[in-house]
Amino acid sequence: MSSNRIRTRLHLKSVLVISLLSGFLFCGGRNDEGIEKLNISLIKKNLTEKINHSLNDLGESSFYPRSVSEGEKWKTAPIKNWTSGFFPGILWYMNELTNNDTFKTQAQKWTNGLSPIRDYTGSHDVGFIVFCSFGNGFRLTHRPEYKNILLQTANNLSKRYSSKVGCIKSWDNSKWGFPVIIDNMMNLELLFWASKNGGDENLYNIAFSHAVKTMENHFRPDGSTYHVVNYDSSNGNVLSRGTHQGFSDSSCWSRGQAWAIYGFTMAYRYSKDPKFLKTAQKAADYFISHLPKDKIPFWDFNATGDSNMIYDASAAAVASSALFELSLYGNNENLKNKYYENGLAILESLTSDKYFSDPSKSIGLINHAVGNKPANDEIDVSLIYGDYYFIEALVRYTKYDKSDFKF
Repeated sequence: MSSNRIRTRLHLKSVLVISLLSGFLFCGGRNDEGIEKLNISLIKKNLTEKINHSLNDLGESSFYPRSVSEGEKWKTAPIKNWTSGFFPGILWYMNELTNNDTFKTQAQKWTNGLSPIRDYTGSHDVGFIVFCSFGNGFRLTHRPEYKNILLQTANNLSKRYSSKVGCIKSWDNSKWGFPVIIDNMMNLELLFWASKNGGDENLYNIAFSHAVKTMENHFRPDGSTYHVVNYDSSNGNVLSRGTHQGFSDSSCWSRGQAWAIYGFTMAYRYSKDPKFLKTAQKAADYFISHLPKDKIPFWDFNATGDSNMIYDASAAAVASSALFELSLYGNNENLKNKYYENGLAILESLTSDKYFSDPSKSIGLINHAVGNKPANDEIDVSLIYGDYYFIEALVRYTKYDKSDFKF
């Protein structure tokens, strides 16, 4: 990164921090550049205490944490649940953030417990499961057995692809013929990565096709997204557009919008195709323009009525992490600054007392997240995936201006 880019980012950090001082975790003084930052030392201390509490709570369980309310213990799920890879991923990030080998040992243990997923073909979410766990593990350790599991799982994921539709099928149920959800953009990283790390090059083509179809059919003109697009499996025609976890078929589910920002930013990273960058920016612009004052979105951007004004910190965490990466790409410095500013502002809000509570109150990392509001499931809790993207955003923030920052 050029010195001009670094100076620009450092200036932005200073301006944003000064404007958002009240209630956030900041260090007491300024560093050598005269910049106030998030109090990373205090955040690391609280993270360490919370995660050690979780490790003690979980013990030798073969189940993986999924959600937790303040003052309670984790609700867990089996390894085939789409959320199982996030806790090992958190442990890998904690090792990276703190250089504490205890987290590395625990990360290896919890990652190894997911090894059977290499043979699992029943879900499109194997990308989430193995890339957050084995993917981070391989990035940090280069263990060949991790790479082999990633490649085998990528091959299994590719079997859910339909050349007639041009997409990977999301769910197997009778309600939809060939449903594709916006979340599925996240699973493409496993395929993109595998194609560049010893896997079949057709894995790249599958991921690219899926991204193109999602770009064409999930977006509205204003940049908002549909949650579910249902295709005719015989010819690839769109049968319907709607939602499963959003407020209505015509509304914009906030976490789905965050998946879109992240997924298309990642697709651009691997492909360098400008249409994916433009799509990520379009999704980001909508997300940012619809944020409330504290930068944490409600669970759906179009939800109405007091009973629906429920924040979703998990959507904020996904978006913050994605915006830090998005700010690295393209030639429009104003846009890049905008994405960095908002990524940081969201992260600052997530580290306030409202969302990042004292370890004595909650073992979840960030509070006030929503799983599935229409089903009245996991409302106002800590969600393991929200916690994962929160700590990923922290890692990206701390490494942002370093010459070795890469994905």
